[in-house]
Amino acid sequence: MNVTPQKEAFSKPDTANARRVALIVAIAFFMQFLDSTIISTSLPQMGQSFGVPAVAMSIGITVYMLTMAVFVPLSGWLADRYGARNIFLLAIAMFTLASLACGFSQNLTEFVVARAVQGLGSALMTPVGRILVLRNASKSELLNATALITWPALFAPVIGPVLGGFITTYLSWHWNFFINIPLGLAGLALVARFIPGDREADPKPLDWPGFFLTSLGLALLLYGLERIAHPEDGILPTLLLIAAGIVIGWLAVRHLAVARHPLLDLSSFKVLTFAISTLAAGTIFRVAINATPFLLPLLFQVGFGLSPVDAGMMILAYFLGNLGMKVVTTPTLRRFGFRSVMVVNGVIASASIMACGAVSPQTPQPLVLALLLIAGLSRSMQFTALNTLAFADIAAEQRSSAATLSSMLQQVAMLFGVAVAAAILNLSQIAREQSALDLADFRIAFMVIGGIGLITSFRFLALPRNAGAEVSGHSPRN
Repeated sequence: MNVTPQKEAFSKPDTANARRVALIVAIAFFMQFLDSTIISTSLPQMGQSFGVPAVAMSIGITVYMLTMAVFVPLSGWLADRYGARNIFLLAIAMFTLASLACGFSQNLTEFVVARAVQGLGSALMTPVGRILVLRNASKSELLNATALITWPALFAPVIGPVLGGFITTYLSWHWNFFINIPLGLAGLALVARFIPGDREADPKPLDWPGFFLTSLGLALLLYGLERIAHPEDGILPTLLLIAAGIVIGWLAVRHLAVARHPLLDLSSFKVLTFAISTLAAGTIFRVAINATPFLLPLLFQVGFGLSPVDAGMMILAYFLGNLGMKVVTTPTLRRFGFRSVMVVNGVIASASIMACGAVSPQTPQPLVLALLLIAGLSRSMQFTALNTLAFADIAAEQRSSAATLSSMLQQVAMLFGVAVAAAILNLSQIAREQSALDLADFRIAFMVIGGIGLITSFRFLALPRNAGAEVSGHSPRN
C-alpha cells in the first residue's frame, strides 16, 4: 500500500513542521471560536434587521450548537476514511462560505440555514484539527503544539464580545461574519500548501447505529444544558431533554463497547492520563474554566453597573493573563510535571475564581485587575496541561476516536459550565425573592464554581508522578 511511507513519516515528524501545522490549525480554530462568541453582542441588531424579536435570534445559536453535536461523532471516521487533511480543508471551506452566507442573509430562515452549515463545518474542524496536530508532532513537541492550538479557545471567549460590540456599533452586524472570510481563505491556502496528506490503509465501515445513538444523545444533552440558562422556557422540558440525552448516551456506550467496527473506539478511556484529563476530573474542572468568562462580564455590567465597553476593558486583564502564561507553561511543566502543576495550579485557579466573588465596586481597581490577571494566568496553565496530557499516552490507532471523544466532552463541559453558572444565579435570585440580579448572587455563583474546581483539583493526585513525562520532559527524580 502506498500509504505506508506516509504513516512512517508521521512517526518521525520534524520540529519545524509540527509547529507549522499547529499554527495553521490554530488559525482555523481562532476563526471558529471567535465566531461562536462574537455573535451574541449583535443579536438585537440582527433581529431588528430581520424584523423579528431579539429573543427569536437565539435559534441561530441553538441550530449551530445542535448541528455541531450531530456531526462531531462522525469526524474521526471521516478523517480516517478520506484523510484528515482533506476533511480539514472541507471544514474550513464550509465554515467560510457559510459565514459569507450569514453576512448576506436577508431573513431569519436564510440565516438559520447558513448557521446550520457553519455548525457542520465547525463539527469537523475541531477534532480533525487535533488529529492533524497529533499525527505531525512527536511526543516531545506535543506540549508546544498543544499550547498553540489551545490559545484560540482561551482568547476568543474573552475578546469576542468586546470585538463584536465594537463591530456592531461602528460598522454593522454583517461584519461579524465577514471577518471570517480572510481568516478562512488564509487557512485554506496554508493547509493546502504546508500540511501533508494522509489516509488510513484500511478504513472501517461506518457504524450507523453508533452514529445515530451518539449524535442523538449528545444533541439532546447539549440542548437540555443550553436551556438551563433560560428558565423562562420551562424546567420540565429541560429536565426531560437532559434525561433523554443521558439514557440514549448510555445506550450508545453499550453499543460502542460491543460493535465490531464501532464509530468511536472507547479503549482510550482505559488510558489513565486520557481518562482523568477528559472524562473524569478534566471535564468537571472545565466547568469552572468555562463558567468564569460567562460570569465576569455579567458581574461588571450587572453587579458593578459598568458599561459594556468599560466591562470589556476590565476583562482585558483576564485576556492578558491567558496570553502571559504561554511563555512559562512549557518550562513549568518540564520542571514540576503534570501531576504537581495540575494540583497546585488547579487550587490557585479555583481560589482566584472564588476571590472574584469577593470584589465590589468599592474594591480598588488595581486589586481587581491583579486578581483577573492571576485568574487568567492559572486558567491558561490548566487548560494547556489538560489538553496536552489527554493525548500523552494515546496510541496511533486511537488518535481519531480520542480526538473526537475529547471534543464531545469539551462541548458538554462548555455548555454545562454556563448552565451551572446561570442556574446558580437564577436560584440565588429566587431564594432572595428579588426581581433582578444583585452582587450577592454573583458572590454565591463564584464561590460554588470555584468550589467545584477546588475539589476537582485534588482528583489529579490519582495521576502517577511521571504522568506525561515523555511529553513534558519532566523527571520525577529532579
